[in-house]
Amino acid sequence: MHYCLHSAQGGNMTNLDLASKLANAHGVTKVDAREMLANLFAEITDAASRGEEVSLPGFGKFKVKNTPEREGRNPATGETITIKAARKLTFSPAKAVKDRLSA
Repeated sequence: MHYCLHSAQGGNMTNLDLASKLANAHGVTKVDAREMLANLFAEITDAASRGEEVSLPGFGKFKVKNTPEREGRNPATGETITIKAARKLTFSPAKAVKDRLSA
């Protein structure tokens, strides 16, 4: 899996970049840090697939939102189409994260 995060400089930070930063900050190998990140993402994905909320205090919450079937339009033709119901993973940042983004 390849996850992409935005860096503070406005570019993109990949999971490999994040693993490298974690490895340097905590004195572990990059391989170990990548494995820990992969396990973290897998646990969040597994919990979401079961419909469970994942709360990370001080960071935010991941939860599954059910969207009902609805009507939409094909942008190319303007034809009315049915958009089927879906489950989406949403993220709500914690107050500390919101405050940091607003600073």
